[in-house]
Amino acid sequence: MRGVFVDANESLAVIFERLEQPGDPEVRINRNPDITSDQYPQILDGAEIAIVDHTALPTDIAKKCTGLKHVVFLGTGARSYMNPEELAELGVQVHLIKGYGDTAVAECAVALMWEGARGLAKMDRGIRAGNWLRDDGMQLTGKTLGLIGFGGIAAEVARIALGSGMRVIAWNRSPKKYPKVEFVDLDELLGGSDVISIHLLLNDETRGMVSRACIEAMKPGVILVNTARGAIVDEEAMIDALQSGQIRHAGLDVFNIEPLPADHPLTKLPNVTLSAHSAFRTPEASENLMRAAWEHCRRIAKR
Repeated sequence: MRGVFVDANESLAVIFERLEQPGDPEVRINRNPDITSDQYPQILDGAEIAIVDHTALPTDIAKKCTGLKHVVFLGTGARSYMNPEELAELGVQVHLIKGYGDTAVAECAVALMWEGARGLAKMDRGIRAGNWLRDDGMQLTGKTLGLIGFGGIAAEVARIALGSGMRVIAWNRSPKKYPKVEFVDLDELLGGSDVISIHLLLNDETRGMVSRACIEAMKPGVILVNTARGAIVDEEAMIDALQSGQIRHAGLDVFNIEPLPADHPLTKLPNVTLSAHSAFRTPEASENLMRAAWEHCRRIAKR
């Protein structure tokens, strides 16, 4: 059984090579992170396993990938890049990797939250341009953080926020318990949170879930953080709320269009901090990710 890491950047490729063990299935590394979807058939060349970091795999392209039986997607957000149900109908199983970067993403979410509270990036830009900007910040100690969705990443955010003196409430679709976190209904969370951080997988149920009505129900002056998926939030409604001040600040690591176009409306707003979908990018998370990818390949090869 053969595999191909189809879109490896150099740092991931080096880690993946180092973690290879004697007896592992043959996995070729394509050291080009900028491939296009139509290159899949040529790159895979009949291989049964495709390890995919970020390159979309449309179903009509997958049909041309003779031999393909397994996609190991490097993360949990495969639905943003492919349709797992349609691939399953072709006999291609999609494997996800969970938990590898929980701490990394949580730390980024907290960093975006603190940046939104203090406006550090805005002041930095102003000073570099010769302007001495001094706005009043928001003191987060004693404030309420609301977590929409409560998996491993949200649990890490809660741990950090509780340690900094914040009150943490959360909403989750299924019952959860976590020390010192109060689980509430969504309406209570929206109206009672000074900061809201989104931690949901993107699927048919969550797409557009943070709607215009949800945003209007938020506490005026809320800080909104999204390190999950851009499509979970009604982008147009969020922009309107940023312009009106309903949302004090948005810290965004994810967007509907990635990379974000230079002329996108979000790039014109002063009360937005933009991060290039990089919350998970730490050496520790990358190590966990590549180790998990190898484990998937080994398990598949033993079937």
